[in-house]
Amino acid sequence: QVRIVESGGGLVQPGGSLRLSCAASGNIVSLYAMGWYRQVPGKQRELVASATISGRISYGDSRLDRFTISEDFSRNTVYLQMNKLRPEDTAVYYCHLDDSGSGAISRTWGQGTQVTVSS
Repeated sequence: QVRIVESGGGLVQPGGSLRLSCAASGNIVSLYAMGWYRQVPGKQRELVASATISGRISYGDSRLDRFTISEDFSRNTVYLQMNKLRPEDTAVYYCHLDDSGSGAISRTWGQGTQVTVSS
């Protein structure tokens, strides 16, 4: 079983920054990708950013200029640097790990970390 622990969420003022961290452990057979999604009540979970083991990085919508994903796959860890935060960035941020060891992609989610952007 894979265990994912997120940290770094909290309350920040508009224009501020936060850095989220995600560490995975347990029975990881073949790590394929790690990344971040976010969700607000009543809406679908949406992609923030993800990174594959081959180096491909994807960002949801147009967050390229404010959010940066980085990884240390040797430690099964991924980070999300968020700058110039806006109230609409308020959400629960979930980390995921995709494992391709079984021949198909198996995704595990963390419990989520709350990010609140408010003055």
